[in-house]
Amino acid sequence: MISIVIPVKNEAESLPHLTDELFAILKTVREPYEILFVNDGSTDKTKIALESVARKNKHVRVFHFRANFGKSEALAYGFSQAKGNVVVTLDADLQDNPKEIIKLIEKLNDGYDLVVGWRKERKDSVEKKISSYLFNVGTRFLSGVPLHDYNCGLKAMTGNVAKSLNLHGELHRFIPILAAKLKYKVTELPVAHRKRKFGKSKFGLGRSWRAVIDLLTVLFLTHYEGKPAHFFGLYGFLLTSIGFVMNAYVTYIRVTTGSVGHHIPLLLAGILLMVIGVQLISVGLIAELVTSMSRKKQDYV
Repeated sequence: MISIVIPVKNEAESLPHLTDELFAILKTVREPYEILFVNDGSTDKTKIALESVARKNKHVRVFHFRANFGKSEALAYGFSQAKGNVVVTLDADLQDNPKEIIKLIEKLNDGYDLVVGWRKERKDSVEKKISSYLFNVGTRFLSGVPLHDYNCGLKAMTGNVAKSLNLHGELHRFIPILAAKLKYKVTELPVAHRKRKFGKSKFGLGRSWRAVIDLLTVLFLTHYEGKPAHFFGLYGFLLTSIGFVMNAYVTYIRVTTGSVGHHIPLLLAGILLMVIGVQLISVGLIAELVTSMSRKKQDYV
């Protein structure tokens, strides 16, 4: 079965056109399918439009959030409800062409676990293009996952990938990185992109700083989630060693001259570094203990 998960926020005008396109495409697919709309606290007539679509088509399932919790939470909930062994994500603003779904699914059959759409010729404002370019270049450099468009809403993945992802905050932007760090095979395909016809873009520069913070969070968790003592221990040991060397030098001065003289600030700095270092090592050990106690059994197959 193919599950199509679509997060929606204030897209009442685009929904009739989107569903018409989706049904036309999915009629050509032999596999059974379902379309899951997750209404993320819309304040327009989105709820009415979705309920109308659901009444007319048995393949449609609709879920309404009581408030706006964010795209990551909407996708995560959709993934938890999806029944398919193939899961497709799609934005509701009509900028992603539903016709591209077929070739993404076909690419999965080549042995990939996640296929990401690459909006090679974006139909967006200059501001959005520049912001996206900088975001993708920075993400590629920091993550080491060689893609061009990490945040394209159009993706196809196996059910295992969808169920493995822990999304919150702005982490939907980094689904390819999360999947790659879980050792799933990730690739991309160029897809058509269209201008927005209805509604208003959710894009804003105010979201960029949150994306940077979340990228750093992703990199930290994917590298050190199972071994936090390595991260805290490394820097704790480094600071403790520097502090020890500084104090050893002051001690040497005291022994050879009989006075520390003007080296008291150096002594205090050394003591401070050693205290901070020991605290970091302690935090690492505690984090390691908490992680080992709360670690869930992971599916490695």
